[in-house]
Amino acid sequence: MTDTTSSSGAPSVAALAPLLRTAVREAAGLALPFFEPGGQTRARVWSKSGGSPVTEADVAVDTFLKVRLSEVEPAAAWLSEETIDDPVRLGAQRVWIVDPIDGTRAFLSGHPDWSIAVALLEAGEPVLGVVFAPATGRFYEAIAGEGATLDGAPIRASAQGALEGARITGPKPMQDRLLGGAASLGSEPAVTRVERVPSLALRLARVAEGVIDLGLVSKDSRDWDLAAADLILREAGGVVCDLDGRPTVYNRPEPRHGELIAVPRTLQEPALAALARGNG
Repeated sequence: MTDTTSSSGAPSVAALAPLLRTAVREAAGLALPFFEPGGQTRARVWSKSGGSPVTEADVAVDTFLKVRLSEVEPAAAWLSEETIDDPVRLGAQRVWIVDPIDGTRAFLSGHPDWSIAVALLEAGEPVLGVVFAPATGRFYEAIAGEGATLDGAPIRASAQGALEGARITGPKPMQDRLLGGAASLGSEPAVTRVERVPSLALRLARVAEGVIDLGLVSKDSRDWDLAAADLILREAGGVVCDLDGRPTVYNRPEPRHGELIAVPRTLQEPALAALARGNG
């Protein structure tokens, strides 16, 4: 019989996984009516401070998930893109980290690559993660120590061990630095530049799936962009790290990150070496 509670009496991660899966699918049902494939959204749109867009779909999904996830794990604190930050999360053992719509500009313009991303942190580490792309129906998930799946089937990052022949995506300036650095170390590798994925969570999930070898991430990504997909990639044999090779750290007072890479472990060292030379 599967345990449904942890030693502390809180719901176990395994018990929370199907509840999270259901909640995210229900949340997607709130967003999809506002999505117009290939065209402008039907949702009301306004700008947040800083100028980034937000829609009524973002708010509806965020509100729904905050209520639902607080019901399934009342002891967990909350951090999301669309909710005022509450510093109580800094002392919490468990924290939900949520991006109600990652890739809002894609959602606005009818591009299918937007997602709902939810992670549960325990002692600062992601232990449960879901990235769902409602427009395509692709559902990525992972539990710490149990592997990663896409639509229920196991996935693994690629075995790519060199930049030569790699499929890369991300900001063009970072790609140019990577390739310039690699060239200064020997010869410029022939790579396939994959069209940039608007949802950062999906960009990382596709590295986990093995269809992208190297995902580059510009500075100023936030915990909610990364945490769920980070776990999925870790469980698929990859890593998200900064340009010094340090893994991402979550639930800090300022949940903002510098430049990062998402790679199979086999490609981490050559990618970091090329970027280091490119920065020089």
